Amino acid sequence: MNIVVTGVNGFVGKHLTRILIEAGHAVIGVSQEDTPHEQIKNQLTEYAGCDLAKRWPELTTNVDAIIHLAGMAAVGPSFDKPQLYINTNSSIVTNLCEYYLHQENKPRIVLVSSGAVYGPRQSMPINESGDVQFGSPYAVSKILNENQAAYYRSRGLDCVVARPFNHIGPDQLPGFLVPDLISKIASRQNETDPISVGNLTSKRDYTDVRDVASAYMLLATHSQKPKQLIYNICSGVSLSGEEILSTIANAMRIQTPATKVDESLIRPNEVMDIRGDNSALTSEFGWKPTIGIDITIEDIVATA
Repeated sequence: MNIVVTGVNGFVGKHLTRILIEAGHAVIGVSQEDTPHEQIKNQLTEYAGCDLAKRWPELTTNVDAIIHLAGMAAVGPSFDKPQLYINTNSSIVTNLCEYYLHQENKPRIVLVSSGAVYGPRQSMPINESGDVQFGSPYAVSKILNENQAAYYRSRGLDCVVARPFNHIGPDQLPGFLVPDLISKIASRQNETDPISVGNLTSKRDYTDVRDVASAYMLLATHSQKPKQLIYNICSGVSLSGEEILSTIANAMRIQTPATKVDESLIRPNEVMDIRGDNSALTSEFGWKPTIGIDITIEDIVATA
């Protein structure tokens, strides 16, 4: 299949490109940069660099499916730029879907949302019918994207929504828990110095980015139309920041470092524990996570 990956130059995009090509698919990359990332530039059938919030590019390759990763992705910074997150993320989906609404060829469109839309005050694990909560501007933008997907599905587009929970892996950029902890440990003057952290007692559901990318591929390439609009992508297990820090220390072959709480790193409306139910994706598509947290963090440390 010919598959468009938006945000192809990003953390998930590069992993997804490799997985799609290994499975025999051709990848058309779309991202805001003028040129594709060095790691994937020779793997792409076609590349378009443009601002997707302004327009959808004219591609020369016939498209079978689109996996939409592009957009503003970090929860924390969204509190400082709420309208920018909402405008950008919704504009991209509008431009993408309006373009294909008026084309004869209508590819399957996998719109990537987030497990961050779920509220914490409900029974765990959370399935796709769980209560959503507008806990951040980022979550607001993703719920809006999901509503856009439902609207365009009603207009005849083959839209499906992925709700990935926290995903981690090699080459993840700063601004997320694991790379930030590794960087802080590595930059200490002395190994006894504490590192500044937010609330490490809160727990999240972590999945290796390579498993997440495999789920996106299944949603995009399955021969039958998905039975429902939304699918969780998650491990079903939650781990605290303290457990993640300990695992990082083990991978770095050091003692778990001392910590000190930096109040500026604690998010408003902090969710203390959340984990998802992946049974819909598992039963319909046969997907399940295959890479354990220890291996994931070993790989991250090895490439940091």
